[in-house]
Amino acid sequence: MKKPIVRKLRCAVYTRKSSEEGLEQEFNSLDAQREACEAYIASQKPEGWVLVSDRYDDGGISGATLERPGLQRLLADIEARRIDVVVVYKIDRLSRALMDFAKLVEVFDRNSVTFVSVTQSFNTTTSMGRLTLNILLSFAQFEREVIGERIRDKFAASRKKGMWMGGFVPLGYDVKDRKLVVNEAEAKKIRMIFERFVKIGSATALVRALRAEGVTGKQGKLVDKGYVYKLLNNRVYIGQAVHRGTAYPGEHQAIISQALWDKVHSILAESPRVRAWQTRTQTPALLKGLIFGPTGRAMTPAHTRRSGKLYRYYVSTDVLKRDGEACPVRRIPAAEIESAVIEQVRTILRSPEVIVRTWRVARQSLDGLTKADVREELERLDPLWDELFPAEQARIVQLLVERVDISTEGADIQLRTEGLTNLVTDLRAVRPEPRRAA
Repeated sequence: MKKPIVRKLRCAVYTRKSSEEGLEQEFNSLDAQREACEAYIASQKPEGWVLVSDRYDDGGISGATLERPGLQRLLADIEARRIDVVVVYKIDRLSRALMDFAKLVEVFDRNSVTFVSVTQSFNTTTSMGRLTLNILLSFAQFEREVIGERIRDKFAASRKKGMWMGGFVPLGYDVKDRKLVVNEAEAKKIRMIFERFVKIGSATALVRALRAEGVTGKQGKLVDKGYVYKLLNNRVYIGQAVHRGTAYPGEHQAIISQALWDKVHSILAESPRVRAWQTRTQTPALLKGLIFGPTGRAMTPAHTRRSGKLYRYYVSTDVLKRDGEACPVRRIPAAEIESAVIEQVRTILRSPEVIVRTWRVARQSLDGLTKADVREELERLDPLWDELFPAEQARIVQLLVERVDISTEGADIQLRTEGLTNLVTDLRAVRPEPRRAA
């Protein structure tokens, strides 16, 4: 009698493990799953079952998603009609979600692929197999949800004990042995930011100054306003752990004192408009002591308020001490003249005559300084200016400008050559270091 012809069935083994723990071992959970599946395939050899050579493994990936490299390769080979049977150790290795598993079964059916679990033997091509599958999968999904609830409860309990539970590591700390430890170099930066905010009272002005100084966050990027606000509101810096809006004493060491935290938050509690107005009223007059009217007398800074808005001026001392007719230019808007002076200073700094004059003086104190170096440093001031804190802008103006004479025709500016030299020296001192290759 002739032996019946047995059709070969190409079998693919799929393995998965949710966590990465133990994957580095020579014989791990994925190997154990594969060994059991291969043994089952070998037992079905008389039925024509043959193991394919490709491996479909996903280590350290949850079954709650279908976006797994090994699974996606398996599905691609199924669509390419390279596989007849999918073999797994348990059905939840493929998926723990009922809807996701339904999608997989649809792919299997469309390509005439049978699904087999070596510990839960059934055939998905029969109605009884489908019923069994749905029941088992419902329990798998239930187990996943219970595990999620247990993890959330454990996380909440750990946070109440002040334990670090992972996630974004805040500036000022490092993680060692799953605990936050103070990074002293970064902690100095945190204290500096809190203390300067108390002094300045404006996050906008503070960020402008910090960016001008090249202050960066944990990832090496320049800080911005959003980053500073998050930093100022992060209770981790006073030694607390927060869970769902409730703060608990943390295991880690505080970086700033409660008193400093309270000062910062008393300022933050004020209206941003009030703080902005206070900052403007405290802004130093850029041309104080430098600006003179047509009569040769100094012009002094002054301000008035109308409808809650601040207006700044420079007023002739002749007008203040005598009468309004004593000077042809009685007062001038501060913002207007300051902008004009700054723009003229920027233009002058780019002129070849000023660059050469500055170089001749500066090279006496800076060895190896070239004209190109001077030009480069002076050109750096142009884009940097708008990022400077008002007090720093005032310091540079005082350093560069000898005198501003106002007349009915316009303004005449006299620069300090020695001031330009000092500016070049300062700019070279704060030049950012080139980033080292990782």
